[in-house]
Amino acid sequence: MSHEGEEDLLEYSDSEEVTNTKPTTTEGGEEAGESGEADKKGSYVGIHATGFKDFLLKPELLRAIVDCGFEHPSEVQQVCIPQSILGTDVLCQAKSGLGKTAVFVLSSLQQIEPVDGEVSTLVICHTRELAYQIRNEYTRFSKYIPDIRTAVFYGGTDYKKDEELLKNKETCPHIVVATPGRLKALVRDKYLRVNNIKNFIIDECDKVLEGIDMRRDVQEVFKQTPHQKQVMMFSATLSQEIRPICKKFMQNPLEIYVDDEAKLTLHGLQQYYLKLAENEKNRKLSDLLDSLEFNQVIIFVKTTNRAEQLNQLLCSCNFPSIAVHSNMPQEERINRYKSFKEFNKRICVSTDVFGRGIDIERINVAINYDLPNEADQYLHRVGRAGRFGTKGLAISFVANEEDEKILEKIQERFDVKITDFPDEGVDPSTYMNT
Repeated sequence: MSHEGEEDLLEYSDSEEVTNTKPTTTEGGEEAGESGEADKKGSYVGIHATGFKDFLLKPELLRAIVDCGFEHPSEVQQVCIPQSILGTDVLCQAKSGLGKTAVFVLSSLQQIEPVDGEVSTLVICHTRELAYQIRNEYTRFSKYIPDIRTAVFYGGTDYKKDEELLKNKETCPHIVVATPGRLKALVRDKYLRVNNIKNFIIDECDKVLEGIDMRRDVQEVFKQTPHQKQVMMFSATLSQEIRPICKKFMQNPLEIYVDDEAKLTLHGLQQYYLKLAENEKNRKLSDLLDSLEFNQVIIFVKTTNRAEQLNQLLCSCNFPSIAVHSNMPQEERINRYKSFKEFNKRICVSTDVFGRGIDIERINVAINYDLPNEADQYLHRVGRAGRFGTKGLAISFVANEEDEKILEKIQERFDVKITDFPDEGVDPSTYMNT
């Protein structure tokens, strides 16, 4: 296949004691021991006994963690980090907002011994925005380790610039974050050498490995890495079907399934629905944006056209809105993502390109203007609000019979009761963090 042909494949956007042999569940899961009703509801009881300093991390990392405002590790971090910093393979499924990214970022930074001209950590994810965000997490946590260089590579950018960066020993990154297509091309053309990889990481691994083309790209790169390396994979949702595929890349992995299967719930997130006709959505959305108190809101729609049209409508009504979707040029997408993350805009209309992994701290309201086609995608979407055990509000518009069926599936899948949005509205103190 020609070089140009492969570049066409680069847009992937839309669409407790623990042993290594036994999956671990927490938050009221049967395998976590004698946990009662309180644990099922509770947010993070028992975790505060442990601090990041107990992990014996490098002083530079601990200093950066303090700067970021983190005091206590989440349940995922508490279970994973002590094992992962020792080089154990990890397969982790945990709900949105529990700090899975920090697990592999801190673990790889703890282990890294930078050598100029050698890439030792490789992180693969399925979208450009997520790749960009992960790179920023590495930058945040490595701020007191100036010798570490991190770069991000994804399609839709100048291939020549990637070549030049990798060819120069003084600019060659020690940590690479990339989407599969561009990664495969750089490895194939021998600009990115993977013979020194010590940490092979896949974020949102179900999304990366479920499609044959993307899985093939990952496998081709994986085969060229050393046999002795650490493999870590993370996702908010990991079906029974995808787990064996993930484990084929690993050797005796530590398996962590937090809030396994039906217990996938977002504590602190209030969830409501509104039944209305399709032609009533705009007025109701406008009413909600006028009446609700919020820091930032993300509104999900099903198509790029609807994202553009709804954004235009909101802007014309003087709402500080911005649209992000996969049909806009790469640079524009990243600029808009940055603008929203930096609080220049308070409302974002998006397709599912923002439905996974994207972490914007100020989002506390998520609105499904259009419901997703799959129940799992609902969790990814509303997980943008109420991250890391904070409060949040999710409202879904139900406009037809198909939407009603999806809502039923969501409630069955996640063992959650989504109730009708109250006429009197919702008390802001119940979803706004003080």
